[in-house]
Amino acid sequence: MFKLFKSLYNHKDIYMRKIALITGITGQDGAYLAKFLKEKNYKVIGTYTGIKPNLFRLKKLNISKKIILIKMNINNSSQISKILERYKINEIYNLASQSYVDKSFKNPINTNKVNALGPLYLLEAIKKRDKTIKFYQASSSEMFGNSKNVFQSEKTKFEPQSPYAISKLFAHYMTRHYRETYNIFAVSGILFNHESPLRDKNFVSSKIIKGLINFKKNKGKAIELGNINIKRDWGYSKEYVVQMWKMLQTKKPDDYVIATGKSHSLKQMINISINYLNIKAKWTGKGLNLKLVNISDNKTIIRINKKYFRPNDINSTKGNISKAKKILNWKPRTSFKNLIKILINDKIKE
Repeated sequence: MFKLFKSLYNHKDIYMRKIALITGITGQDGAYLAKFLKEKNYKVIGTYTGIKPNLFRLKKLNISKKIILIKMNINNSSQISKILERYKINEIYNLASQSYVDKSFKNPINTNKVNALGPLYLLEAIKKRDKTIKFYQASSSEMFGNSKNVFQSEKTKFEPQSPYAISKLFAHYMTRHYRETYNIFAVSGILFNHESPLRDKNFVSSKIIKGLINFKKNKGKAIELGNINIKRDWGYSKEYVVQMWKMLQTKKPDDYVIATGKSHSLKQMINISINYLNIKAKWTGKGLNLKLVNISDNKTIIRINKKYFRPNDINSTKGNISKAKKILNWKPRTSFKNLIKILINDKIKE
């Protein structure tokens, strides 16, 4: 009799578990969020595109076999509906994105299909099928563009400078529209730049750190970069995904800036990296002739290449996190310097 009661209790416990759907689960944020939600006892369903999902991040976090993976086109309403029919979804985290600003200039149509229309398909599905589903939209600090404000907050005017930023702004306003018009619990997290060991190798932070490690090992060629004077507010992805979850646990849906409140240049990232790697180097030249050279043999480590300059770049970003501090109890715990150390220590093992 006791065994039967225990069995029924466990069955009820499983039934009561929250179910989360994460689009873009194979990305940096998606993988960290999936791990966090699993630790919260969620049942996690993740979607991917393409023939076969890239599972290296999920495997690195040891959760690839603990989640349900489903192939889904975010622009296909029928596929979205089938998932919502099959599972009683409680929360949807839309992290699917064409995440490269550079690529958005070359392919603005595809960027907007994924970043702008994708969230709209999800919001429509929620409206038609189950308006109790909570929705998180991954907005971006790129939407602020070259803001005249030293700090960017939820009230700062948006001035997007790229097709990527424009696509994100469309989704941001649509999320707000569905929240206010259809009473859907829909929020947007305006996340500033955030890095981690799971970051794609094509992002500039990975390119810099991997290139410097290769130089240290006497491998590879000189690293070619664009404008290294741009400043960004950089944080740690592993910490940021927790705030996504917190946004969906509040009593009232709203939008939040998640950042560190501090800004650093790419040149500072490079300087911290070479110091940590004990590379003795110095900067020479100016403008396009600026180079980082090894002191012992005058070998070029980093050079500037005009082709890596964006058509319309943002000079500086710095988030005002007052609202997130007050309501979400948000406090960045990893400094810029320690974040770089985390990235380097991970890359050295590869």
